[in-house]
Amino acid sequence: MADKPSVLFVCVHNAGRSQMAAAWLTHLAGDRIEVRSAGSNPGDQVNPAAVEAMAEVGIDISAETPKILTIDAVRESDVCITMGCGDTCPVFPGKRYLDWKPEDPAGQGVEAVRPIRDEIKTLVEGLIAEIAPAKPEATA
Repeated sequence: MADKPSVLFVCVHNAGRSQMAAAWLTHLAGDRIEVRSAGSNPGDQVNPAAVEAMAEVGIDISAETPKILTIDAVRESDVCITMGCGDTCPVFPGKRYLDWKPEDPAGQGVEAVRPIRDEIKTLVEGLIAEIAPAKPEATA
């Protein structure tokens, strides 16, 4: 894995789970990890309930737009994570592939999206600890 690992979150519409996961990873890891998200059949907009749920924890994803999954995005990523939505990524040797299975927030209100948001945060925290743990503070 490169000095700065790269993660791609994939979900069919790239409008809910993958957007929340990408936002959490960006928020929690800062510039230690390169973050992408995409889908095979991107929606027209990010799920409004996902936008609202993330805003509640101080993360603004209102300007994000669903993106199409490309072979290059997979090729350029060290870790490809599908979000339990049945989407698949092209397989390249040397890549790590994971499938997380949080519930689909599509068509649900913010009350139902909050636990999904929190589950994704927990998964992202585990991923960060594994691929880009915080460096110990230098001692004087």
